[in-house]
Amino acid sequence: MMRKLSLLFAGGLIGAASMLAFTGDGMISANAAGSDTYKQLSIFGDIFERVRANYVEEPNDKDLIENAINGMLTSLDPHSSYMNAEDAADMRTQTKGEFGGLGIEVTMEDELVKVITPMFGTPAEKAGVLAGALIAEIDGEEVRGLTLEQAVDKMRGPIDSPIELTLLREGADKPIKVTIVRDIIKVQAVRFRAEGDIGYLRVMSFTEQTFDNLQDGIEKLTEEIGEDKLKGFVLDLRLNPGGLLDQAINVSDAFLDKGLIVSTRGRDDRDTRRYSARPGDLINDKPLVVLINGGSASASEIVAGALQDHRRATVVGTQSFGKGSVQTIIPLGENGALRLTTALYYTPAGISIQGKGITPDIKVDQTIPEELLGRDLSRGESDLRGHITGVEEDDNGSGSIAYVPQDPEKDDQLTYALELIRGEKTDPHFPPDPATALPN
Repeated sequence: MMRKLSLLFAGGLIGAASMLAFTGDGMISANAAGSDTYKQLSIFGDIFERVRANYVEEPNDKDLIENAINGMLTSLDPHSSYMNAEDAADMRTQTKGEFGGLGIEVTMEDELVKVITPMFGTPAEKAGVLAGALIAEIDGEEVRGLTLEQAVDKMRGPIDSPIELTLLREGADKPIKVTIVRDIIKVQAVRFRAEGDIGYLRVMSFTEQTFDNLQDGIEKLTEEIGEDKLKGFVLDLRLNPGGLLDQAINVSDAFLDKGLIVSTRGRDDRDTRRYSARPGDLINDKPLVVLINGGSASASEIVAGALQDHRRATVVGTQSFGKGSVQTIIPLGENGALRLTTALYYTPAGISIQGKGITPDIKVDQTIPEELLGRDLSRGESDLRGHITGVEEDDNGSGSIAYVPQDPEKDDQLTYALELIRGEKTDPHFPPDPATALPN
């Protein structure tokens, strides 16, 4: 018998992963296929052969089959899909949060790759690559004609392997060629900074690096600001598309001493799983405000829901995305992997946010700059075609504007959170009343 290894996802807008678990023997459903099923499969085979033989242009067999599989899966819900070997490898890289590369953040400008910034301590930074430089060639191949994704793929590669970049730099008389040796690059999942007497923690994604990055940020901010001067923390989950379920649990646990964090329920009652907090609050019960918006999905909603239900934090912002489903990633060997929705998750209060989202304790809208007015910046699970209808879903649906200004001075939601913690604004929801928290 073959043992099936599956990988649970509490993914988001773009997906991500969670915990390894064995889920039984064999590859055949408990509900064995009947004669009608085999008849339908025979029809599929007949149509496939007729397309191959008679279509006006010779089709690619692999593409036909992959598209047929994805057609079946996307008819179930927007988050189930088939990943070929390349896509599955990319997914593993994203969730791991580290890869062999150079250590630069890039964008596309005038058909060339522009360096936004080299990451500190990485091969690119040590080789003297500067922000603003344009990459014209990668190992002698012109960048023009490549997409940003294709260029990034070429710059990634095995650790200790060399790569030659041709750079165009303002003020330089001629192109500069530089050889860089790839190394392990760890993507920073949590960015942090001191906002005066308040620690600001922005969780970008839930990868294998997230909890460690969060813990590091809390320790450094506490040391920088000073334990006696530190008034509290802002946990920013805006525009966070989700990720690893175990990391969402760990991040929630970082601020909770006890109690249920999240439960997942599948088609069978035996598939119900419950995840609870362990003793220890990394910020020693200091005030905490969580920021959410329409770009906060899945794993980030698990965190917001847990901290809200236990009255550990005040949630500020606008309605979250509303993705309350869990995907299981089933490896298919050299054929890639199957991403299949297998459960819904519930907050500690037993509420499913599928198609509804987390409602903030204090609604604070973000001002949209004039140049973005008229654009559709709103996101929500309930707007997705074929989404699973949530138990709590209503006519209002889920989601809201998904926009965060780059300039903190123009960030209305962050400003409100900082003023709450400093006592410059007052609201009945802050600090949250422990007496109204769930019983543990």
